[in-house]
Amino acid sequence: MQKILLTASVAAVAAAMSAGAASARDQIRIVGSSTVFPYTQAVAEEFGNTGGFAAPVTESTGTGGGMQIFCGGVGVDHPDITGASRAMKEGEYKLCLENGVDSITEVQIGSDGLSIAHAADGPDLDLSKAQIFQALAAEVEVDGEVVANPYKRWNEIDPSLPDAEITVFGPPPTSGTRDAFVELVMEEGCEEFPAIEALEGDRKDEVCQRMRTDGPFVEAGENDNLIVQRLQADHTALGIFGYSFLYENQDTLKAVAVDGAKPTPETIADESYTVSRPLFFYVKNAHRGVIPGLQEFVEEYVSEEAMGPGGYLSERGLIPLSDERRAEVREAAIDGKGFTRYTQ
Repeated sequence: MQKILLTASVAAVAAAMSAGAASARDQIRIVGSSTVFPYTQAVAEEFGNTGGFAAPVTESTGTGGGMQIFCGGVGVDHPDITGASRAMKEGEYKLCLENGVDSITEVQIGSDGLSIAHAADGPDLDLSKAQIFQALAAEVEVDGEVVANPYKRWNEIDPSLPDAEITVFGPPPTSGTRDAFVELVMEEGCEEFPAIEALEGDRKDEVCQRMRTDGPFVEAGENDNLIVQRLQADHTALGIFGYSFLYENQDTLKAVAVDGAKPTPETIADESYTVSRPLFFYVKNAHRGVIPGLQEFVEEYVSEEAMGPGGYLSERGLIPLSDERRAEVREAAIDGKGFTRYTQ
């Protein structure tokens, strides 16, 4: 089914590998998003069990970190695939082009609900985006003025909320989950405050996007399993991560509702849970036909058995695309359709 032509960059990779067999690798190398990582790992395990090719090596680097590594160049010293919990940015695409990575295929694998959760024995919580913004922003509106965030306890924001310290474990700036959280929660939450809405330009962006660094928000790194472990140890804390981590730990964690809706396969699919986002991986087309098994791995990833309804990725919390969209994505992924969002 492979329709990729041997381009100049593919030939360059092949030449490099034939020039020094010691530098060639027989394993696919994958970096990127901690949210996409469990899905990619599941496909890698399935692929490795089929025989014929070595199991891919996967590394959770965060979306931003993965893009930097992926776009570093073409050849056996650079990864073949990067996972992403947001779409590739224009600056990242330009970095790829600067380093000769000029043929990339974008593959949307499904949808995800960016989840806020806490220990299962904690109180049921329903937070508005405005309340979440007040808890986590570096600056907030108080009495009509924009000031450094004074809130230390949830009931200081609203008396109906628990009398408990605000402690929220979340992703670092290199994470696509962080990018999505800022866009879908923080920026929307800040719209509820007139003094912030009255700000202009970069100042407004700064207030709406900057997370607090004085203790209540804790950057927990790119390993979302560590956030899960911290919530299981601290029953008053909240954590921010992809839906799969909530799905896999339903016995010890429960979701916080956001604006009245909790993340479920149904609410994420119909977008009534408004903190939903697409998930992707990007493949370097110059490496197809050169890195053993890369084309076959892509085909496994987009197979109906993997990403279809009832497939083994949905069993891990991935929300499948519609039938029509899945067919479109599958064809583009297998054929190596070029990434064109920033070239039109």
